[in-house]
Amino acid sequence: MSGTRSDGELLHAVAANGDRRAFEELYRRYAPWLTARMRGRCADAGIVDDVVQETFLAVWRGTARYREETAGADAAGWLWRIASRRLVDALRGAGARGRLRQALARLRHRDEASAEERVLAGVEHGDLAGALVRLSPELRAVLQATVVDGLSTREAAVLLGIPPGTVKTRAMRARRQLREALA
Repeated sequence: MSGTRSDGELLHAVAANGDRRAFEELYRRYAPWLTARMRGRCADAGIVDDVVQETFLAVWRGTARYREETAGADAAGWLWRIASRRLVDALRGAGARGRLRQALARLRHRDEASAEERVLAGVEHGDLAGALVRLSPELRAVLQATVVDGLSTREAAVLLGIPPGTVKTRAMRARRQLREALA
C-alpha cells in the first residue's frame, strides 16, 4: 500500500492479519510519545520502558483489542489507557521499593525536570508529599489526571478506563484522605 496508513488501518492490519510491518509502524509512531507521557507519571525509566513494551506486546498478542466505536477512533488515547493501567499495576506491585526508586530517579535527574515537576518538587519533601505517597495508586492516578493534568471528570474517565462516577468517588476519597493526613 502506498502512502501513510491511518492508525485505524494499522491497528486493523495488526489485529486481523498479524501484519508485522503495520505493528512496527504503529510502534515507531507512538512509542516515543507514550514513553514521554509515561515519564511524566513515573520517574523510574526502567518501569516506564517495561510499561511501554508491555503495552505494545498486548497490542501484538491481541490481548488489547482496539474498537473504533469505543475508543473514539483515537489510537493514542487507546494506547494511553492500556499503558496507564499497566503503570498502576506496576507501581502497585513495586510498593515501597518502587517509590524509593522513583524518588532516587527524581533526585538523579533534577536538572532535567519539567516546569511542572519543578513546581511539584517544592512539596516533594513536605507533609503533602508524604500524604500523597500514602494514597493508593488508583487514587493518585485520579488526582494526577484531574489536578495535575487538568482533565475533566469525563476525560479522566476515558484516560483511566473507568466510569465518570468512579473518578468522582476516587477524587472525593483522595481529598478526604489528604485532608485527614494534613490535619
